[in-house]
Amino acid sequence: MKNGVREMLADVDIPRVKVPAHPMKRVMSIAEEESLKQRIKAMLREKNAVLVAHYYTDGVLQDLAEETGGCVADSLEMARFGTVHPAQTLVVAGVRFMGETSKILNNEKRVLMPDLAATCSLDENCPIALFSDFCDRHPEHTVVVYANTSAEVKARSHWVVTSGIALPVIQHLAERGEKILWGPDRHLGRYVQQLTGVEMILWPGSCVVHEEFKGDALVSLRALHPEAAVLVHPESPKEVVDQADVVGSTTALIQAVTRLPNREFIVATDAGIFNKMKKLAPDKVLLSAPTGGEGATCESCARCPWMEMNSLEKLALVLETGGGEIHVAPELAAKARIPIQRMLDFAQTLHMR
Repeated sequence: MKNGVREMLADVDIPRVKVPAHPMKRVMSIAEEESLKQRIKAMLREKNAVLVAHYYTDGVLQDLAEETGGCVADSLEMARFGTVHPAQTLVVAGVRFMGETSKILNNEKRVLMPDLAATCSLDENCPIALFSDFCDRHPEHTVVVYANTSAEVKARSHWVVTSGIALPVIQHLAERGEKILWGPDRHLGRYVQQLTGVEMILWPGSCVVHEEFKGDALVSLRALHPEAAVLVHPESPKEVVDQADVVGSTTALIQAVTRLPNREFIVATDAGIFNKMKKLAPDKVLLSAPTGGEGATCESCARCPWMEMNSLEKLALVLETGGGEIHVAPELAAKARIPIQRMLDFAQTLHMR
């Protein structure tokens, strides 16, 4: 660790998250799929709704979002898009905390999700009661939480960050001499601490997708593809991050594929990102970082099973019925909006430099 600061994990027993099986995808004919897409497009127009999709969802949903004037982005940009788009209904294809974040920033709008059961292991292993109690025992620390958290956890924090802005925010707080209580992703927290040297207590959570990438297996894959650039999301374990040519957010990794001259890329994040990468760099060869090898469980196999719960059929159903609505109480939304807005305001100062 920089300046001799050691990694310190919070002494808490986080709940074990039950990871669902990967859902079976119904195979549709080309005509069937096109008919369903046309029906969804018509309902989006009729209901003054817009579709926003995360990079990790199925490619057909990503394409549909862009075809209908919506957006494909990371979780924060999805929410920000809703604040400037005139549609009164936001349909969020992603996981639950993304729908909540959209509702927090757009509390006057209706927010629907294809499947409310689509959650996130980071959100699930950071329950508000446990996290709030730990924060209370460290009142001298500034609480910084990753966007992959519930509205309640966001409301308990001082700052909310994404992977793209976590490093400059922590550097800013370090310059002010602040000590950090970080949650919930231990790997992203460790990566930021390694680069800044700031004192941080790390919540011991992790993402089931990124946790599965194996350092030893990555060494072997790199030997087979010595010219490939390794792109790694910082939610990955240290032995994977240490081998990266680029460490960054989903947006940063997509940009790297278009920016770097390499023909081959080994990518350590959810394979859903390949849809956007292939569109922007169709001549590049994309390889998923290995989740196999010693200690492998294949809970993720480089795909989030909760993200896979999103489908065209479920999207059509919520538009037809109005089901899948996200609710965040206005008082809670107002509290959770404060640390998010703090990050957004800070991001503006970075752009001005």
